Amino acid sequence: MSSRNGRSTVMVTGASAGVGRAVAHEFARHGWNVGLIARGEAGLRGTIRDVERAGGRALTFAADVADAEAVAQAADALAEAFGCIDVWVNNAMVTVYAPVQETDPEEFRRATEVTYLGQVHGTLAALRHMVPRDRGTIVHIGSALAYRSIPLQASYCAAKAAVRGFVDSLRSELLHDGSRVRLTMVQLPAVNTPQFDWARSRMPRKLEPVPPIYQPEAIARHVFRAAHDAPRELWIGASAWKAIIGNMLIPGWIDGYLARHGYRGEMTSVQAQTNRPDNLYDPVDTDPGAHGRFDARATGHVAAADPRWLKFGIAAALGIVAGTMLFATEAHGRAEARADRRLGRR
Repeated sequence: MSSRNGRSTVMVTGASAGVGRAVAHEFARHGWNVGLIARGEAGLRGTIRDVERAGGRALTFAADVADAEAVAQAADALAEAFGCIDVWVNNAMVTVYAPVQETDPEEFRRATEVTYLGQVHGTLAALRHMVPRDRGTIVHIGSALAYRSIPLQASYCAAKAAVRGFVDSLRSELLHDGSRVRLTMVQLPAVNTPQFDWARSRMPRKLEPVPPIYQPEAIARHVFRAAHDAPRELWIGASAWKAIIGNMLIPGWIDGYLARHGYRGEMTSVQAQTNRPDNLYDPVDTDPGAHGRFDARATGHVAAADPRWLKFGIAAALGIVAGTMLFATEAHGRAEARADRRLGRR
């Protein structure tokens, strides 16, 4: 079922900058109606221009995803304007860069309200419109850090892990109900977004993503793909694959590696600006676009894989290794038996 203007409709949260803005632009390039939720009005105005120039039609909502009622009202307004909601992309996030013991309880609460509960609120709002129609796709923007936490971002890592747990529970419930509403979670690598200049930080030097770094448009293309194909999960970038699989195999070794290198990997050598504004509670109401300050180091293309196939490949490789070892063991046993017979022993 198409929207009233013959186009499909998507809602994107955290749409004023970074990955959310690139995702909104990607859907617009394909002719979609695009609903935009964000707190910063300057960024929303810039995203409207991006969407309309790309050929989409935009409807904006200045709202905080931590406010469940505001998110629900935005969903109702988008469905009223265009007739339905085909895809919902939960992307909004905030984080705090600080050791756990230097992070206030209220900061943990706030990061959880936006980064985890914001996805819960968006999902509930989307389900109200998708379940009666028995169709629609909800895309959850995750991170490799949902599987492998790193130092200095406990609030963010924990929230992304909570999203993964929430999605798994809901998926089973929808299957139980026989619903055709689809869920997918996209696990991201490091991305060149403005968050590193407006995240709250107590670190002495400027922040940076842990390389390799990818441009938000490269991520957005895979998000658009996930909205159509709805894999259970989509892991983007070899760095995400290594972090997730590595944590399954050698978590203790990774603990030690991050203890030695994690702090340095998340900061540049440039001294941090004191008293800079951050977006934990209020937006930094500017229009930075989708990109951060790492264009010179960011790559415009990135591979992605459904982990079902990655796991199949790993299982096949392990099977080949096990088979080779078994064959070698049996061959060695046969050789010993022949030698015994030649020596007249049984």
